[in-house]
Amino acid sequence: MNILSGNITSIQGSESLSLVKIAVESNTFTAIIIDTPESEAYFKIGNTVKVYFKETEVIIAKNEPLNISIQNKILCKIDSMKQGEILSELHLSFGEFNIKSLITTNACKTLNLKNGDAVLALIKTNEVSLSPND
Repeated sequence: MNILSGNITSIQGSESLSLVKIAVESNTFTAIIIDTPESEAYFKIGNTVKVYFKETEVIIAKNEPLNISIQNKILCKIDSMKQGEILSELHLSFGEFNIKSLITTNACKTLNLKNGDAVLALIKTNEVSLSPND
């Protein structure tokens, strides 16, 4: 599980859903949450929260896609890779943060990924979870 820390910069609510934007270094993460500022005390602009997403939910792109619906696009560097027969684990960094991505080894070879490469980590908004930063 990838766990980052950031500050809530905006909350857009409708019925029981909230679209929350979180600043993590110079990046903005967006999450769709089934909660509202009225139902969760930690949902306040300026509050620090933990940002969670699974390694299997991190899509890797080598060149920035221009027209794509995924809002979470994080420019990262590949620090290391562990290639297995079926799956490859990528250790990525941006700023002071580290995240992992688990993709097929076939995809890793197709993209010709190497240590030191710049890649985009893409995470769908519905795959991002938040919790209070206790």
